[in-house]
Amino acid sequence: MSDPAPPSWHALAPQACLDALAAAPLGLTSEQAARRLAQSGPNRLEPERGRGRWRILLDQFGNVMLLLLLAVAGVAAWLDLSAQRLPRDTIAIGLIVVLNAALGYLQESRAERALLALRQLAQPQVPVCRDGQWQVLAAEQLVPGDLIRLAAGDRVAADARLLEGSELGVREASLTGESDTVDKRAELVLPAGTPVAERRNCVFQGTEVVRGQGLALVTATGLATELGRIALLLRRTPRERSPLQRRLDQLSRQLVGGALVLVGAAMLVGAWRGQPLLELLEMALAAAVAVVPEGLPAVITVTLALGTQRMVRRHALIRRLPAVETLGSVTVICTDKTGTLTENRQVVQTLRVGTVSLGWGSASRLAPDPAVPGQLTPGSRTREVPGHPADPEPLRREVLPPPAGARPGSTPGALSLLLSAGVLCNDARWSAAMIAGSPAAGGKQAAGEPTACAGPTLEGRILLGDPTEGALLLAAERAGLDAEAIRRRHPRSAELAFSAERQWMAVAVLDGDGALQAGLADPAFGRDSLAAAGQLALAKGAPEVLLARCNRWLDGAGVAPLDDLQRRWWLEQAQGLAASGQRVLALACGSPRAQAQFDASADWILLGLVGQRDPARPEVPEALARCRSAGIRVVMITGDHPLTARSIGAGIGLADPQSPVLLGQELELLSDAELAVAVAGCDIYARVPPEQKLRIVQALQAGGAIVAMTGDGINDSPALRQAHIGVAMGQKGTEVCKEAADMVLLDDDFATIVSAVEEGRRVLVTIRRFVTYVLASNIGELVAISAAPLLGVPLTPLQILWINLVTDGVPALALALGPVDQELMQRPPLPAREPIFAQGTGAAILRIGLVFAALTLGLMLVAARSGAPWPTMVFTTLCMAQLGHALSAGSERPLLATSPLRNPWLLGSVLLSAAAQLALLQVPALARFFQLTPLTATNLAICLGCSGLFVAYLEAEKAVRLWRRTQTIQTPTIQLDPDQTLPAQSAQCGSR
Repeated sequence: MSDPAPPSWHALAPQACLDALAAAPLGLTSEQAARRLAQSGPNRLEPERGRGRWRILLDQFGNVMLLLLLAVAGVAAWLDLSAQRLPRDTIAIGLIVVLNAALGYLQESRAERALLALRQLAQPQVPVCRDGQWQVLAAEQLVPGDLIRLAAGDRVAADARLLEGSELGVREASLTGESDTVDKRAELVLPAGTPVAERRNCVFQGTEVVRGQGLALVTATGLATELGRIALLLRRTPRERSPLQRRLDQLSRQLVGGALVLVGAAMLVGAWRGQPLLELLEMALAAAVAVVPEGLPAVITVTLALGTQRMVRRHALIRRLPAVETLGSVTVICTDKTGTLTENRQVVQTLRVGTVSLGWGSASRLAPDPAVPGQLTPGSRTREVPGHPADPEPLRREVLPPPAGARPGSTPGALSLLLSAGVLCNDARWSAAMIAGSPAAGGKQAAGEPTACAGPTLEGRILLGDPTEGALLLAAERAGLDAEAIRRRHPRSAELAFSAERQWMAVAVLDGDGALQAGLADPAFGRDSLAAAGQLALAKGAPEVLLARCNRWLDGAGVAPLDDLQRRWWLEQAQGLAASGQRVLALACGSPRAQAQFDASADWILLGLVGQRDPARPEVPEALARCRSAGIRVVMITGDHPLTARSIGAGIGLADPQSPVLLGQELELLSDAELAVAVAGCDIYARVPPEQKLRIVQALQAGGAIVAMTGDGINDSPALRQAHIGVAMGQKGTEVCKEAADMVLLDDDFATIVSAVEEGRRVLVTIRRFVTYVLASNIGELVAISAAPLLGVPLTPLQILWINLVTDGVPALALALGPVDQELMQRPPLPAREPIFAQGTGAAILRIGLVFAALTLGLMLVAARSGAPWPTMVFTTLCMAQLGHALSAGSERPLLATSPLRNPWLLGSVLLSAAAQLALLQVPALARFFQLTPLTATNLAICLGCSGLFVAYLEAEKAVRLWRRTQTIQTPTIQLDPDQTLPAQSAQCGSR
């Protein structure tokens, strides 16, 4: 019997929906939520499964090089069985194939488990009301009946019925295909047959909140949602392969093809000389085994896995594998200021009330004036507020010279009204959830365990919301005001939500007893009539925007007209605070009005200014210096005042105090060609709306730059998708923004981006180093085997497999575990889309391989003429020389200048492999199985001497390469892709 159809939630009134789901206005209890979670299951569209175990195992046998080995095993088995011999080569090849598959299976299984763990890290978080308290939970914990809050930039986590909404607009393209924003209204009750696209009183999982706010009741989760029904019809998307992996697949095919051509030519020469067919087949088998770098797939998998794991440990979550490679080629990082270059913990430091300037340090607080209950006065001493250290010094107070026609000072209640306005015209809130380990939580945090939130806190409570607004709440708490009590006393009756384009917000609040209006102290304002109306309008926003809407202000005597001269005086005050690196907000009040009239009104009273400072992260200057030495340009894009942006930029070493600043308004006036010229010489952009970030990225890309772009808002998503590397903020970023990004910063720290770039370079250098090492060695083996027509086949497939196992196996994997070279971030970025054999890598592989082959052939000829066991000597020399090559490849610096313990994994693996090789020669049973002849001390010394000569050559090449690089560093150049040039530097970058 099928489950009954759910109610048509859009056809029910909000209260009826609450009743149908047995939900309360204060949310579900924890017990109710647990029962419903057990019934409905986690809020996921599909189980968190990766590839199955059998799929991973079968994938190990899909590599073309491994298939070549299996073919070789089959031919070798046929030859041995035809000659009635033990199929040693087939047994060994089978063991190698099984071992390689087992290693690959273990590594990829581990990677799949790590991927599932990373998905948990990237889970969206949702504000939910449980047990009467608002808290932040993972989206998968939502159940029908939960109350959730919606805000601009959120991705809706479940299907829900709106209970309240304020200018709520949702983009439902992911569900309906329509890109237009849909206005949502909670009060609507629609017919039961209304299609999904027209249900304006509901929101749906996977859609994007574009503007406004709302309160919603969850009605369906997981596969029961509208998006879940669609997901059931979709096939799983194929796994993404990175460009590097595709290039390596192509390399494997080229190696196999080249080997077949070379072996074919050698067989023709042998046949022309009349050599037996069986001997030629053995040569072909040996050559086929020699060309296969068995360790290549494992090294690539391990290197990429280790790279992503190291990035997570350094707080960078990679969402798309190609980002690992692209990071190594980044030439420009476009970054936000707030929370990325700074600590994202705004602290109110300065207040401007009337003509009084109040200095407020990060630890100081204001105290209530005992003479005026409920009011605050400048100059009063601070008192202890729980959760903050006491500051015995009085608040610094300075009366500024007033503008012409104004009365100096401020009214007694003006400061209280200013701080109360900051609390009421504010969407931030304190969560009742406690941080793990805080005293208020009554527990201790385990070592290494992250806190629940990195944002501002008070007595263990977490501040939810924008840090700029949180600073206003924190200021009120430090001043001795009870923010929650103020909000309960003056609830909202209307609001105009903040938007990046509008740059201000407004609310209307109830003020029946006129407590808020007491600070105006001016009957001309009509306080009695307002008290009768019982409401007051409050506004908060950018000073230049809000001042244009004000026609009055509060001076030392009360409300006074605001003329042009006084307006300029206030603008100068705002500019002075901004020039000192503070973020400035203006606050105003006015007559109550309908919500639709907020945006059209210019009848406001300026209450004052609030200056906040977001301290620069202490590690940022060093990170910027590393970027400069690495040839990476850093560009700061912010919505702050240009003077604030310039001050912060100069303080962290991004630019000098006279650096040009390009404004968003100026960007709009520039053509694409003009902008391409301007961005070449401007590193600071201010008052930039999110949509202009896309133009900046495109202009930089037009100049040949490989751009990494940070973002946190929903409007940043187009710029993140356009950039080569989109970087989302993990703490303050919206879910839509995170889904558009290639990488998520778990700590929102700029230094993490630099660390991720370093890891990206490390991955590319490690892979290129291994490819050089293994292919150069394989070329030496292949050339030696191709000389078989001269003396006969020097090596059997079994012996070559052993060499590849002990050299391409553990030592090659150990190369990926080595530390990064200190010079890695002192070089220009690696060009994007560069072939593996670029930058002289192909020439180095051929050169080293030929030198290796020449030494081996020379040993072969000398040993054969002297009657020594030359096949065993060639076998030993190839193995020992390649182990020496692995040691040399572990660092780009000379071995004599490098500590032996720099990479203990590499040293240990080389010593272990060398011991295994010597055991192969000395243990009779092993020697017989591998068809080896015991070597005298003299023969072994000759083998080691030839190996030493090869290592000496490698070290000489390294010294020449370092010398050339030193010469290049002395005359630095910018490295670009072919056929790409940077536009000429321009000083035409807007505001000075």
